[in-house]
Amino acid sequence: MTALGTYVRRNFEPLVLSVQVIVDLIVVVLACLLSWWLRERFAPPETATPLGVYREIFSLTAAVCLVCFHWFGMYSPIKSLLNVEEFKSVTKSSVAAFFVVHALIVFLRGTTQEAQGSIYEWLVPLHKAVDLSGVDELSYSRITLVLAFVLILLLTMLSRFVSFKAIQNLHRRGIGHRNVLIIGTGPTALRLQRKFLLVPTLGLNFIGFVDKDPRNKGRMIERSRVLGDFTDLEYLLGRHKIGDVFVALPEESEAEVMGLVGTLEDLGVPYHVVPRFFHLMSYKVRIENLDSIPLIARPERRDNLLAAMGKRGLDIAVAMTVMTVGAMFFLISAILIKRESPGPVFFHQTRIGKDGRPFRMIKFRTMHTTACGDALAPDTDNDPRVTRMGRFLRRYSLDELPNFLNVLRGEMSVVGPRPEMPFIVDTYGPLDRERLRAKPGVTGLWQISYARSNAIHDNIDYDLYYIENQSLLLDLVIIALTGFAVVKGTGAY
Repeated sequence: MTALGTYVRRNFEPLVLSVQVIVDLIVVVLACLLSWWLRERFAPPETATPLGVYREIFSLTAAVCLVCFHWFGMYSPIKSLLNVEEFKSVTKSSVAAFFVVHALIVFLRGTTQEAQGSIYEWLVPLHKAVDLSGVDELSYSRITLVLAFVLILLLTMLSRFVSFKAIQNLHRRGIGHRNVLIIGTGPTALRLQRKFLLVPTLGLNFIGFVDKDPRNKGRMIERSRVLGDFTDLEYLLGRHKIGDVFVALPEESEAEVMGLVGTLEDLGVPYHVVPRFFHLMSYKVRIENLDSIPLIARPERRDNLLAAMGKRGLDIAVAMTVMTVGAMFFLISAILIKRESPGPVFFHQTRIGKDGRPFRMIKFRTMHTTACGDALAPDTDNDPRVTRMGRFLRRYSLDELPNFLNVLRGEMSVVGPRPEMPFIVDTYGPLDRERLRAKPGVTGLWQISYARSNAIHDNIDYDLYYIENQSLLLDLVIIALTGFAVVKGTGAY
């Protein structure tokens, strides 16, 4: 490996963040210039404004945007699985930067004489350094500035999506990976192992397990090996150049876990501990103290009427748009389904909705009528129950378009947990039943995740995250990511 390659691998995250800052700066400047060009291109000639008029404003915009990007966590090296939080941060930071820039244009235009000789006099030199007295409020176009921030939002969202995919490809090729160990071999450790193996683009290269019992050394657990016991930690960390250790021992005593944490502290390796009740952390919780004893509590649940009205309005708007734009596709699909196999065009099935209420979900029929029923969904692309037309519809998730009829009837939402069949819901435990707190959706986090090929009820983490963090902004992000997934053809079998 070359010296450059070694340097890149050792300093991957700082280099990526540095490049990201430069890319963001270029995108913001490009958005500003593009907004000026568009306004000048279509505005009347008598209202033409030279680019030099916007020099100070665009410079201020670029500086404020970078500060807001940092403030809202867009330069954090920790990424969510689908980068949903980053897309939300782009929107929040762009809106915040818009208001900050407009406020600064007002307050930085000229140095106030009142500050002279007052307790604020020490601010005068700073005010002069960023003085915008050369900016005439009548010389620049408000439309140009508004358009600039619209373009900043859209282009930054696009650039972040592209950079996220680029980093994923680098991780997939082994560039920028951190070698990790899992301490523990119980159910929690296996969940972590499957997550690492399922999503190599997280940048975490799973090396193997470390177990408390030395007799398990060398044993294979699924596709990974137990490399040693606790006494081998120092050797394993150096031998495999471990960058992170995950302690997955929620079933062990507090003294055992804290002793292990002390050992990792002495060895100087970053570590992460999976808490005993880690599913509880999927909820929004607050940490309280009872005379120095930390307590975990869930905030009181309150129905937000305004948020519910906004979500319902979005559901109706999206459903009406899909039904109107896709009317011709509905007709063509109906004809092709009828031509290929006898039976109805639509498939009706009882599913369980919010608060456990059953409803009849509507889909395009993708299987032969003799195979339709309350059975588990196909999990391979050559299932004999599925018709040729059905295989095409399922690949692009187009068989679910009639679900929007359920949305209009109020039985489903555009975004939410996928509804399950009654015989599966009957097996739900207390944690699984949390999925029933929200109205089921046509799409959701699980549908656009790497776990899409696994059963819905085996991936409750995605649904719990959505239920605890649902908002209009999150719905819009999921809808946009669903569009990409449909175009790529990463739907069901």
